[in-house]
Amino acid sequence: MIETSTEMNNIAAALSKAQAAMEGAKKDSANPFFKSRYADLASVWDACRGPLTANGLSVVQTASATNDETGITVHVSTMLLHESGQFIRDTISVKPKENSPQGVGSAITYLRRYALSSIAGVAPEDDDGNAASGRAAQTSRSGADDAKARFQQATPAKIVTPATAGN
Repeated sequence: MIETSTEMNNIAAALSKAQAAMEGAKKDSANPFFKSRYADLASVWDACRGPLTANGLSVVQTASATNDETGITVHVSTMLLHESGQFIRDTISVKPKENSPQGVGSAITYLRRYALSSIAGVAPEDDDGNAASGRAAQTSRSGADDAKARFQQATPAKIVTPATAGN
């Protein structure tokens, strides 16, 4: 469930400016199983760290796991913070392919990559749709107006105030 601070004006403006400066994440890792290339976690960070920081934004990601009768589930919470104290937070979960330290670690890295891409608005330099359709690769850039419009249209599932942040 997405949680946000009560006010979103500062974080929306800052993220809009940051996204206008972001370029697509470089697909510099190979997936031999699918014979494809992908943007790894470091590439996503490289694409967004500078523009986020320059606009008073930071990202905190934490990992946890639960274990029940169906096995281990890995959770990664990602929080986008603005220097004003405004924030956006969400959690994504997955069952690792293997219930081993390597399987859990791989799941955490996978979730961190997708959650960071999602919350910052980073896309790879070209997407699978362009590759499949034969269209030329395009660098993804989010315009400031587009990002601002997305935030104005967003309806958070749960509004969190400082008084309810721990609940």
